[in-house]
Amino acid sequence: KEFLVEISGTTVTITCPLTEGSMVWELGGERQPSSERKYVIENHDSSPASVRCSSGSKGYEMYLNVRVCANCEELDALAVTGIITADLLITFGVLILVYYFSKDRKGRPGAGSRPRGQKMQRPPPVPNPDYEPIRKGQREVYAGLESRGF
Repeated sequence: KEFLVEISGTTVTITCPLTEGSMVWELGGERQPSSERKYVIENHDSSPASVRCSSGSKGYEMYLNVRVCANCEELDALAVTGIITADLLITFGVLILVYYFSKDRKGRPGAGSRPRGQKMQRPPPVPNPDYEPIRKGQREVYAGLESRGF
């Protein structure tokens, strides 16, 4: 037989598997004042505890490790499925809209491009005297750079 544990907000309700007799509850080794089949823990702090219920010579023990929160909402499987389906449909809808509106603009120039007008004429760059090409009449400057035979 098993314990039945119900969680609602920060309240934990434990139902003992024993059905007859007067119940004795122990939580963390300390006896609790309840003698009913159900034991209610108000404002549980999510700390693990050892829970024992006994009636006469019979007893059951379990390790309680539940996480509770005050603002939690429980969702069933249908609600979760609906949320995921709606999210996927919206995502695919946005993708289709982006594709539809962007496929017509492939041949057009972008909004930030320059207008195609006359190009401005720039003067040629000023030559660097260290790298001027050899011209006729200037060979004596480079006479010391003769090719060497190997």
